[in-house]
Amino acid sequence: ILQEASGSMRATSLLRLLLICFYLLSVHTFGAAGVGDKLEKGQNLTDGDTLVSAGGSFTLGFFSPGVSTKRYLGVWFSVSNATIACWVANRDQPLVDKSGMLVFNDLGSLVLLDGSRRKVWSSDFSGGASAAAAQLLVSGNLVVLIHNGSSDVSLWQSFDHPSDTLLPDMKLGKNRWTGAEWQLTSWRSADDPAPGDYRRTLETKGLPELVVWRGNVKTYRTGPWNGLYFNGVPEVSAYAGKYPLRATTSPWEVTYGYTAAPGAPLTRVVVNHTGKAERWEWDASSWTWTRIFQGPRDPCDEYGRCGPFGLCDPEAASSGFCGCVEGFSFGSPPAETPPAQEVKGTTCQRHAALDCAGGTTTDGFAVVRGVKLPDTQNASVDMGVTLEECRARCFANCSCLAYAAADIRGGGDGSGCVMWADAIVDLRLVDMGQNLYLRLSKSELDDHKRFPVIPVAIPLASIVIILLVVFAIWWRRKRTIIGAIPQSHAMAVPLVSLAIIKDVTGNFSESNMIGQGGFSIVYKGQLPEGRTIAVKRLKQSVLTTKGKKDFAREVEVMAGLRHGSLVRLLAYCNEGKERILIYEYMQNKSLNFHIFGTRYLLEQKCFLKLLRELNFLM
Repeated sequence: ILQEASGSMRATSLLRLLLICFYLLSVHTFGAAGVGDKLEKGQNLTDGDTLVSAGGSFTLGFFSPGVSTKRYLGVWFSVSNATIACWVANRDQPLVDKSGMLVFNDLGSLVLLDGSRRKVWSSDFSGGASAAAAQLLVSGNLVVLIHNGSSDVSLWQSFDHPSDTLLPDMKLGKNRWTGAEWQLTSWRSADDPAPGDYRRTLETKGLPELVVWRGNVKTYRTGPWNGLYFNGVPEVSAYAGKYPLRATTSPWEVTYGYTAAPGAPLTRVVVNHTGKAERWEWDASSWTWTRIFQGPRDPCDEYGRCGPFGLCDPEAASSGFCGCVEGFSFGSPPAETPPAQEVKGTTCQRHAALDCAGGTTTDGFAVVRGVKLPDTQNASVDMGVTLEECRARCFANCSCLAYAAADIRGGGDGSGCVMWADAIVDLRLVDMGQNLYLRLSKSELDDHKRFPVIPVAIPLASIVIILLVVFAIWWRRKRTIIGAIPQSHAMAVPLVSLAIIKDVTGNFSESNMIGQGGFSIVYKGQLPEGRTIAVKRLKQSVLTTKGKKDFAREVEVMAGLRHGSLVRLLAYCNEGKERILIYEYMQNKSLNFHIFGTRYLLEQKCFLKLLRELNFLM
């Protein structure tokens, strides 16, 4: 009897265990996501459910900011008692209740639906691929993935669509390949994540520098990048060991970002709804966020406060902070001065006119020490010369009003060259500032040293004339070549330079060749972001008049086609004698995967295995 009872109990326990396993499996397969970092296709995330990144630093879910009752889908820091959101999906379209749902639609895009199951937000992406999962990474980046064999490929990421917060490994700036720009946009208020009045961008003209805008008006700038940090905020070097800064200027992109060293506290950079750029750091001992930087810091950080050739001194509050650089003094603004350059009714004017015309000059340079360099948006930059060569160039150019070193990493006076031809604006004193060399007339200088202008000016003028002739010939040929392709379609895909294509294919290396035919050779190329492309290079033997027309026709047709079963034309090149098409890369045997998906392939393999076991196949 005891044995029978014991066996009955074991059977009952086993049955309960099976029921529990079946329940857990059904929840995982069909229900909402629980505590995990991934949402698979076929699952959904409803209000109250969350995804948590590995390590637990970040959470994805629904929240209401401040006193608001509206619901938003976003990513926030898990450590805070208050919800500190670093990314918001539906900034412009809040949900009015808790009926929202995050799910994959039939096209494979991640979509947010309201209670009526209408689309509120979507991770739309081009290319025809169908996503398989969404994952919240340890960095706080929400990525949409497609399974590709043993690895996952990212189709979309929230880091490419910032809100008001910059996290480690994010970036601001411009992608020169696609034209995409990354910028921060403030919230409308502390309780409203809708895009507000302020945005923070990376200025990509001149030297890179961070700028805060209110509408189309600059309100604050950090000063230009000097190789180590932004020139006007040297205090950031105090924590550069924990959060290394990086600025990248390449044919591909002009970007700025930062990383976090191993063991560094959580950090975030925010542009808030009042227009201030702030860096916050998590203090685990006090369980609070500590602000370690804020800009603007003082009245001298107000953009252009002291006007053209003005110098702002944060220690000179009694005089209104503003003065003029050497050789200038306040006076009435001249009639031709635009109203935007007038500051509090005063403008700095020269004491004596410059003496530079016809290739000769008696001007010299005065040093303005320890300053945030002026706005470089309209300045010319050359990183390949010394500071002495920069001085010679500025001296020989009557339009050059000031110059400075572009890079301070080599020590000494620095290297590289920035030259200003317009009025210098937004100049202020800062600790650890750089030197600006300002052009002044001979009468304003104590030491007059004549520079051998004639030996420099004549060869320079000859070189300029030759370059202008060469440029005119090149531009005329380029317009003729581009004219062969109907612009209404060609503009749908970018025209890239031959130098970039050589770089990504290893100068058309044979090791990167993946096929050839009677008319072209196809190479595999690798973009810096890790994306693989297929480069179709037409053979020179087919580039007759008809061959060039066929090339133009292929660009015209493929640029206008978008279909999930067709590889997409990404770009083209018609530089010199080269005719090149750049397509999405698709591995061998991947077309049926692209069309039918993983389930079809698995069923096919199972069917073949069954036939072999039944001896229908050898």
